[in-house]
Amino acid sequence: MEQRLDATGLLCPLPVLRTRKRLRSLQVGEVLHVRTDDPAAVVDMPHFCAEQGHVLHDAGPDGAAHLWRIVKGGG
Repeated sequence: MEQRLDATGLLCPLPVLRTRKRLRSLQVGEVLHVRTDDPAAVVDMPHFCAEQGHVLHDAGPDGAAHLWRIVKGGG
């Protein structure tokens, strides 16, 4: 199952906080697609995933935004 989260227009730390909240409702192995436009997210999202045990499967630019594909880990 895959879900989407649009975190555009939100500034640090809100994209990470909303991502963490949404991931709590997912099962291990499920995927969350997150869209951000906060420049700090380029540093914050990989750090968040590493610290929380999630897998940052894909990340890349999408126009003025950035797309993240996060697989929920067991941590």
